[in-house]
Parts: sequence; C-alpha cells; structure tokens
Amino acid sequence: MKLVVISALVSVVLGLVGTRWFITLATRKGWAQYVRDDGPVTHQTKRGTPQMGGIPILLSAVAAYAVAHLVTWTPPTASGLLVLFLMLGTGFVGFLDDWRKIRRERSLGLTGREKLIGQALVTVIFVVLATRFPRDGLTPASFHISFLRDTWVNLAFAGTTIGLILLVLWANVIIAGASNGVNLTDGLDGQAAGACVMVFGAYVLVAIWQFNQSCQTVAAAHCYAVRDPLDLAVVAAAVMGGCFGFLWWNAFPARLFMGDVGSLGLGGALAGLAITTRTELLMVVLGGLFVIVTMSSILQTGYFKLTKRRNGGVGKRLFKMAPLHHHFELIGWEQITITIRFWIICGLCVAFGLGLFYAEWVTGAS
Repeated sequence: MKLVVISALVSVVLGLVGTRWFITLATRKGWAQYVRDDGPVTHQTKRGTPQMGGIPILLSAVAAYAVAHLVTWTPPTASGLLVLFLMLGTGFVGFLDDWRKIRRERSLGLTGREKLIGQALVTVIFVVLATRFPRDGLTPASFHISFLRDTWVNLAFAGTTIGLILLVLWANVIIAGASNGVNLTDGLDGQAAGACVMVFGAYVLVAIWQFNQSCQTVAAAHCYAVRDPLDLAVVAAAVMGGCFGFLWWNAFPARLFMGDVGSLGLGGALAGLAITTRTELLMVVLGGLFVIVTMSSILQTGYFKLTKRRNGGVGKRLFKMAPLHHHFELIGWEQITITIRFWIICGLCVAFGLGLFYAEWVTGAS
C-alpha cells in the first residue's frame, strides 16, 4: 500500500506547485480561454482566463507514478503503463483541440469527427496492447464485457480476430463516452475536477479491494481475476492527486481551466481503469454525474431535431441550454451552488457504485 500513498501525496504536491507555475506560463504565453458568444452572460467574465490546465494534471500523475515506483524500487506493470498511455493519448487529442482554439482565437477547435478519429486511433493501439502481455493467464484487458467483474458475455465467441474487432468497437464506446462525458461536465469552475477526485478515489478503493481479494493470492471462489490491481490503484491515486492539486486553483473563481487536454485525458484514464479492473459498466454508475450531463445534451439535440421536423422547421428545447449546468445558470442559480450540488450528485453516484461493488462480493462470498 506504500506505493498508493506515495503516488497520491507526490501527485497532490506536484499538482499544486505545477498548476501554479503553469498559470504563470499560460498567462505569459497568452494561452487564454475563448468563451462562446451564445453562452450564459456570466461566462463572459471568464474570457482571457488561462487554459490547458490539464497538462499539469496529467504530468503530475505520470511523475507521481514514476516516483512511487522509484522510491519503492518496484517495476511498473503493463496494466498501469497502458492506462497512462490511454490518458496521455486522449489528452493529446484534447491538446490539439485546445491549441487550435488558441491559434484561431475562437471557441471552436477540432471538429467532432476529428476528435473521434483521434480517440479511435489511440483506442486501437490501447486494445491491441492490452490483449497482450499475459501473466498467470491474465492480460490487462479481457474479451468479456464486465460490470462488477467479467460477465458471461464474451466478445471473442467467434474467434480471436473477430473478438479483437468487437473489443476495439466496445472500447471506443467506453473511451469516447467517458472522455466526452468529462468534457461536457467541465463547464463550471471546479465542477469536473471535483467530480474526478471522487470517481478516481473510488477506483483507488476498488483496485485495492481487488488486490486484497486477488485470485493470484487468495484461493477463494469469489476472488478477482485482474492482472495488476495494486498498480491500477497507484495510477488511480496519481490521477486523483493531480486533480486535487489542480482543484485548488480551479475552484471558483477559477484561475485556470483544464481545457480539452485535461477533460479528454481524464476521461481516457477513467475508461482505462474501468477496462483493466473489469468494471466497465460500473463506471457508468460511479461516473453517474458525467452520464447525466451527457444525456442532457443528447436529449436537447434529439428533442430539438424531432420537434423541428414536426413543427415546420421550428424546433423546441427541453432545457434553456445544454449541458444541464447551463440550464440552471439561466434560471438563476449561482455557479458555486450548481457546482456543489453537482458534487453532491456525484458523491451519491460514487457511494451507490461502491455499495454495489461491495454487496456483490459479500453476496458471492457468503
């Protein structure tokens, strides 16, 4: 457990110091936030705030992971490195999006298609590598769709090649969903960062529990068949610590925004942990806030298009504005009120998800 503690502490310190240094750098370089003209009026005051703050989050997590292994003189694992690769890969796609916004001095970066293509390329590499490196009969990723552990649904039912194709498609759904969910939630000061602290903290607990009940060390019928659970806890702790350090400067009123480099990277890390810990569908519960925010945008778009066809080209909206937090802004809620209430929702989702995870083990073990 020393690895996990060191990783978390180092990441918090690096996140605090690194984010403060990055604010100075981004301000000097003019890496400023460009705000949508059609957004809430209160957001116009944020114009010019430095962005791409996800860079210190991701770098703090990677550095903390490395320091933890150097201090304890333990080698990194395939699972841990692959999750970090997925985080940095999706984060790089977000960096390209942020950089285009800065260069063009507009709030529009990469197109939706360009983002999906970039994420898909990273996903293919991740999946191909994650189905390699067997140890004790386990690879970092499984061909089974998982919830609280692997289910009976096997994507390799028709052979390894078809299974790999199906796994790539399934992983694309998970990774794109998680990345864009965090991205959409990152609309108010501290909202996404605070939620990520809770969700990644939950994965620290999940991975530690899997390590303590691992089939590699515990001869029990209800043990967990996960390749490197302890190292996955180290990764989750590193990302959680980086978010903690960043949140100090991102809390209302924010002095720095994480940008797409942060939101897409954090979403990638979340999806990577879900895949490697065999808890893919549990991620939907733990990250329930991200699901709610994403669904609000999907419903808004779908309802507008449907009513537009039915009303002779005049569409209606379910919400005053999507994602959901902007709707509450427009009906008069203060930003800090929305953020705290959304954190409460996130905490409830995390508590419910952890409860499901533990209840399944207790029921199966009894």
